[in-house]
Amino acid sequence: MELIETPNALKEKSKHVQKALSFSKTKVVNIQLQAGEEIAEHDSPADVIIIVRSGKVLFSVEGETVEAAPDNILHMSPKEKHSLTAIEPSDLLVLQITP
Repeated sequence: MELIETPNALKEKSKHVQKALSFSKTKVVNIQLQAGEEIAEHDSPADVIIIVRSGKVLFSVEGETVEAAPDNILHMSPKEKHSLTAIEPSDLLVLQITP
């Protein structure tokens, strides 16, 4: 068992991106954004699962836009181009799962 800490870093700085854990074919990244901060369009060779732990985030995926909040899980297939903008201070977990 391993307990991973992902403390709130937004009190000390703006955009925070940190690899939290990596095992087998899975990488877990913690992203924390202030309202209005963005991650530019990119893609991933892996399946991507987004879990919003707090806040609200606007995701644009292949031309479609959705608002993700703590009661949602977002899945993106490999190579889907996506970008995101925090609507309010937000904390996300990103799971990249390589086939």
